[in-house]
Amino acid sequence: MKAFESLTLLIRFLLELCLLGALAWWGFETGDGAAAQVLLGVGVPVAAAVVWGMFIAPKARHPVPLTVWIGLQVVLFGAAALGLAAVASTGLAVLFVIAVVLHGAAMAALGLRGAPRP
Repeated sequence: MKAFESLTLLIRFLLELCLLGALAWWGFETGDGAAAQVLLGVGVPVAAAVVWGMFIAPKARHPVPLTVWIGLQVVLFGAAALGLAAVASTGLAVLFVIAVVLHGAAMAALGLRGAPRP
């Protein structure tokens, strides 16, 4: 079972990277002019990473109740999916959401909430 847990955590990390990449892609495509593109393309993913690190990450500075933890992820992954729908395709956004939901179900089945705390 340990190998499956490790694989699940690796997939989680990859989905987190996809989240940041999708937000950056949206920002660079959406900005009107170079300054706005850089501000959105860099600023939005950085803001998402800060929220993730403060409230969602396994070693979050401010651990939150499970409902808030899930809600913040819904907002961040949802924003990434909306960004994908805006700059790429609805189909890609739907596939991303399906991957996130299936992964969340696997984590819940394993009783994981991010990486195990030491």
